Amino acid sequence: MKILFAASECYPFLKTGGLADVAYALPKALRKLGIDARVILPKYNDIKEEFKNSMIHKGSFNVPVGWRNKFGGLEYLEYDSVPFYFIDNEYYFKRGGAYGYYDDGERFSYFSKAILQSIYYMDDFTPDIIHCNDWQTAIVPVLLKDLYKDSQSHRNIKTVYTIHNLKYQGVFGESVLSELLCLNSGYYNESALKFYDGVSFMKGGINYSDRITTVSCSYASEIQTPEYGEKLDGLLRSQNSKLQGIVNGIDYDLYNPVVDKDIYVNYDSSSIDKKNINKTRLQKDLGLPEDADIPMIGIVSRLVSQKGFDLIKCVIEEILQENLQLVVLGTGEQQYEDMFKFFKWKYPSKVSANILFDNNLAQKIYAASDLFLMPSLFEPCGIGQLIALRYGSLPIVRETGGLKDTVHSYNENTCGGNGFSFTNYNAHDMLYTIRRALNFYKNKDIWNKLVITAMNEDNSWNNSADKYLKLYSEIL
Repeated sequence: MKILFAASECYPFLKTGGLADVAYALPKALRKLGIDARVILPKYNDIKEEFKNSMIHKGSFNVPVGWRNKFGGLEYLEYDSVPFYFIDNEYYFKRGGAYGYYDDGERFSYFSKAILQSIYYMDDFTPDIIHCNDWQTAIVPVLLKDLYKDSQSHRNIKTVYTIHNLKYQGVFGESVLSELLCLNSGYYNESALKFYDGVSFMKGGINYSDRITTVSCSYASEIQTPEYGEKLDGLLRSQNSKLQGIVNGIDYDLYNPVVDKDIYVNYDSSSIDKKNINKTRLQKDLGLPEDADIPMIGIVSRLVSQKGFDLIKCVIEEILQENLQLVVLGTGEQQYEDMFKFFKWKYPSKVSANILFDNNLAQKIYAASDLFLMPSLFEPCGIGQLIALRYGSLPIVRETGGLKDTVHSYNENTCGGNGFSFTNYNAHDMLYTIRRALNFYKNKDIWNKLVITAMNEDNSWNNSADKYLKLYSEIL
């Protein structure tokens, strides 16, 4: 079975969010199951020179973008036993970062067409399935069934489309059909690509792919409701028969407290006392009082409304009246950056606000913290809670999307659970849950059992890769 995983970002080449982790880890896990899984992404300017210098040129071709022909180059590199392809075009991709440009619609129209054109130049590899991700590659199934329907190399290819976040849909004006995609005006109707007064790339992926997945079972259900459906809930309900939720995993080679070089002291579930060494060392580095007994709550996140920071803003004074330390890492909306900076000034012995992105510090926070706070408004899957569980930092989450699927609130009657959760999007429900967790922290017998349970869970890609293999087999 041959799978081409099409993504707009991928670790370690360029990463802005969770998609990059999935694009790296899922193909790696699939290859361990005997699947020839490969990845294709743009050759961004920010890719390290050491990677660029190791790429092998596979071919050059023209890519029609409306009435224009644009250069396309196909480069190849094997990394960590996974084959990677890169689409080379300096006009579109020799820029900083990946997104946020005025012509993103054109850039990813080009990328989607170049993916299909590059298949002619992949030597002995013709994919059975192209696995597309988010709006940036959502138009591939449409182009495949229209422009490439008579191509011998393409006619048997199936498509899977994964929605990582329904909020970002890739909606552009009607003119993109002819000016960028080379599609006729017949696609501008409600049963095809029309979305209000525009054209939705994501709608193309939903309507024209052979199967649709989301990154957790709960999110697959949520997006079929008006509350979470971003005006596509009716369409998704109509496509329910081909929609499936498969929760993401994390790469256990990358996130492993036993060998992690970014943390102070390595440990596993049989040596959880070493977490306290990580805590006191981090406290020292961050200028907090060194106290192994004080509970530390970690936050590693984009500081945006989606992540529930309005709840924290509502009750942060009450939170900081508790005997705890709060360590924050991330950047985002000014109001939340300013909030944490202010409370760091007001409570210097309780708050460490690190308004930056630092992967090394992130790992130290996972290893040092006792609790990990993720009170998201919505969360398709979430990766932070999975890393936290791996490192024995018990998550406090709101029950939504992947958080609901992966974190199970501690039940003192059955002693089951791996963290703490609350249902309603309510600041005082969150505050109650934080206080509940802090109360159990005082009972070391209960707490240590919870930590060991969390660390011994399997949140790797193993189970999810098996489910994707089954899904692929069903459509071939």
